[in-house]
Amino acid sequence: KDTEARTKVKDSFEKERISSSILVNDPKRSKYLSLRLEGILNSAVNICVTYDPSKFGPFVIGRTSVPETGIYSVCCAIQNLWLSARAEGIGVGWVSILSNDDLKKILDIPEHVVPVAYLCLGNVSKFAEKPDLETVGWLPRLGLKDVVFYEKWNNADDPNWKQIREMIISNLDYA
Repeated sequence: KDTEARTKVKDSFEKERISSSILVNDPKRSKYLSLRLEGILNSAVNICVTYDPSKFGPFVIGRTSVPETGIYSVCCAIQNLWLSARAEGIGVGWVSILSNDDLKKILDIPEHVVPVAYLCLGNVSKFAEKPDLETVGWLPRLGLKDVVFYEKWNNADDPNWKQIREMIISNLDYA
């Protein structure tokens, strides 16, 4: 709720948005700069979700083999929050155009703690049929066959997988 902190986060967003815009040429740059990609000052609640690798000591099951497991667990928690919020009619936006260094300074986050997500939550009048970036033509939605494979990488044509994929598609209007 701290307006000063939110304003500083918004400033970080603006700085990062401008610096990343030089990576694309017009007309895509103009389109990028015109998109509403955050709700930092307007949303009811802002949450900075972090990961502290020092929690639970030096040995955490699974983290020795896959050190990123902690970050993945945080992302799963974010997804659970998102799904719960949606079920309650609350919109969630993930502001990814931010400097983690800025967030650490603004929010006094210890050096060893990793900011994973900056979320904006608030009531919405209705949920969009499609993701905003798909609607405005920034990127197309990838088909299920392009991102999920059966048994081996790039194996999208296996008859077993085809049957599973058809079942999924019949239950989703966008797969």
